[in-house]
Amino acid sequence: MNLPPLSLYVHYPWCVQKCPYCDFNSHTLRRELPEAAYTDALLADLDEELGRAEGRPIVSVFIGGGTPSLIAPAHIERLLARLDGVLVADAEITLEANPGTLDSGHYAGYRDAGVNRLSVGVQSFDDKKLRALGRIHDAASARRALEAARSAGFERLNLDLMYALPDQTVDQAVEDVRIACSLDPGHISHYQLTLEPGTVFHKTPPPLPDSDTAYRMQRACVAAFADAGYRHYEISATARPGQRCRHNLNYWLYGDYLGIGAGAHGKLTTAGGITRRQKPRSPAHYLAAAPGSSALTPVDEDDRVFEFMLNALRLSHGFPVGLFEDRTGLAFEQATQSCQTAVAQGLLATSGEWYYPTQRGRRFLDDLQRLFLPVGSV
Repeated sequence: MNLPPLSLYVHYPWCVQKCPYCDFNSHTLRRELPEAAYTDALLADLDEELGRAEGRPIVSVFIGGGTPSLIAPAHIERLLARLDGVLVADAEITLEANPGTLDSGHYAGYRDAGVNRLSVGVQSFDDKKLRALGRIHDAASARRALEAARSAGFERLNLDLMYALPDQTVDQAVEDVRIACSLDPGHISHYQLTLEPGTVFHKTPPPLPDSDTAYRMQRACVAAFADAGYRHYEISATARPGQRCRHNLNYWLYGDYLGIGAGAHGKLTTAGGITRRQKPRSPAHYLAAAPGSSALTPVDEDDRVFEFMLNALRLSHGFPVGLFEDRTGLAFEQATQSCQTAVAQGLLATSGEWYYPTQRGRRFLDDLQRLFLPVGSV
């Protein structure tokens, strides 16, 4: 088994307030942010993880949350400085930002710290929809955030956008896309709002569009992206040429990644196989835990098949057989029957050594991925 590219994910778990649709490991900030203590914990965690990686270079870093833009740039600089000599020369370093938490000085500070890609959580340009989503910013501040990021020297920008929002029409969803494209970010992530267990919206559902309307929205939005010169390369991601997210592509192509921070996940391939690790979810427990205290979990062969397909089938262009074998260490025969079933059901197509989801497969992606679950898991 060849070693795949290695990325690093850094999790900051705090938000000003938790959005009613969010099921991420995020916590409303109720007291002073423990920036210094948390950075110390991240650095200790990072040292332990880099030791496990045995000198492998890191190709991308993603600083997510929560709301990482609550953190002062000096602490981000401390973290990234520890990666000197480990990052490849053109490493992609992304930081997630909420337009409601940034001032002009922070943009330049993050850029000087080494961040070279900013991901701005806009979600919508309709103020009524933003209030329904519990966001702390409005459309005007989202526009200002993108302008300030460019003024600070960020050439690579992602904009997060959602659709199928409460009481949203197809025309309103497309208008959000048109406004987003007019601002000319290199990359736009476009997610459908779903009701996730454990969230406020799951307990008290808002009036969401039905599934047929949501699908019409998605198709109309994909067409609007294409008209504006964006290519829809993954189920929830579209980009201009040369602007695809390298960090997320490493996930989708079943690459390796180290995870540091409260609740962060990691996956690492070694000569002994593939293992996973998850850090304590609670910020307090994470701060109190010793580096390396969380256990490693082996990924068995059946789970490797499912995990690979869970990720790779999100990509519009799918995957080549050789990549499956290279990343999982398995013969493709272990996935052949499920692939043939997916082809027969019109969910998957094949061309030479490539398999890729059809339009039907993209619409019913959960059904396609479910075909690769280990026997007895359905």
